Amino acid sequence: MGIKLDPVTKTWTVTYSKRHPTTNQPVSRRRVGVPTEAKAKKIYDDLVAKVNDKIRRVVCPPWEDVLDQYFKYIAKTDLRLNTMYKREKTIRKHTLPAWQGKAIDDIRTQDIYDLIHKMVGSMAESHRKFIVKGLRGIFNFSVERGYINRNPTPLLKFKISEKIKNVLTEEQFFILLRKAQELDWEWYPIYAMALYTGMRNGELYALTWDKVSIEKRQILVNCSWTSRDGYKSTKSGDDRIVEIPRPLIPLLKDLKLQSAGIEFVLPRISAWDKGEQAHILRLFLKSIGLPEIRFHDLRASWATLLLSKGVAPSKVMSMGGWKDMDTMMIYMRKAGIDIKDATSVLDDMQTHGVQIAKVIKIPKE
Repeated sequence: MGIKLDPVTKTWTVTYSKRHPTTNQPVSRRRVGVPTEAKAKKIYDDLVAKVNDKIRRVVCPPWEDVLDQYFKYIAKTDLRLNTMYKREKTIRKHTLPAWQGKAIDDIRTQDIYDLIHKMVGSMAESHRKFIVKGLRGIFNFSVERGYINRNPTPLLKFKISEKIKNVLTEEQFFILLRKAQELDWEWYPIYAMALYTGMRNGELYALTWDKVSIEKRQILVNCSWTSRDGYKSTKSGDDRIVEIPRPLIPLLKDLKLQSAGIEFVLPRISAWDKGEQAHILRLFLKSIGLPEIRFHDLRASWATLLLSKGVAPSKVMSMGGWKDMDTMMIYMRKAGIDIKDATSVLDDMQTHGVQIAKVIKIPKE
């Protein structure tokens, strides 16, 4: 036992040391000037616990340390900065109040169930699914680091709602553009490009003239922009070609004349630079009596309008950059494509002489 009496001061010195099982480095704790032997024995037990806890924290670090390690690790991957930011912010917000200071190997499957259960009713299924996906990645990282033997994240199923997104009708589509043009609204070129091409906000912001061929009526979409990532590849990572509708050609020609050597197709607006496009759009729609939709819903309006006009879903998917047919089905249902001509088999059916009942008046005798 590391308890010794100092003959000069007549006080006790308490020490405890233990080697780390993996690194073989000693971990030590020491206290001096302890007045009594009885108190020294209590301090010794406390030092043993602290040394063992420090060693265990290296082998099985607390949750917050694992988070720090994990997010430093994924920062070196190809994951977008915006995606990493959302994941880190969300995971820290929902787990630290409950798990801070808790060793990674002390977090059980039931703890995760309890965490997710608290979120029921307060957030969408898709958001809870996002959190569980993030937790699974962190625990996989912990398994690879040797902190735990297995991933405790349960295999949960989430019923993601397929609620049809808000879109503008064909009439509202043209009201928005007409009003924006009549008012000489600075956002008019941006709204027109969004509604006529289905390009995402970041893709519109990053679009340069070398990607536009007015003669061929084609736009090469291979770059996007976010405030965190700057200019990068598109969301899917793939290049695609979007056909330029003929009504958009006069606007593009005007923008080209006004560009005066500027590489970007669309005007730089300070509110757009700050990411305020959704707020500005809602205010404008409200002012002209149209439904208040998100900026991203301009893209949905484009897809729905094309589908309702009979454009093949495969072409809409290709130009819009969608890979998931499930997403396209949402737009097809909104446009009524999935039920079009479903009742045509009833067209030839007739009542064959069955008459609607009539009320007749019987004369009094």
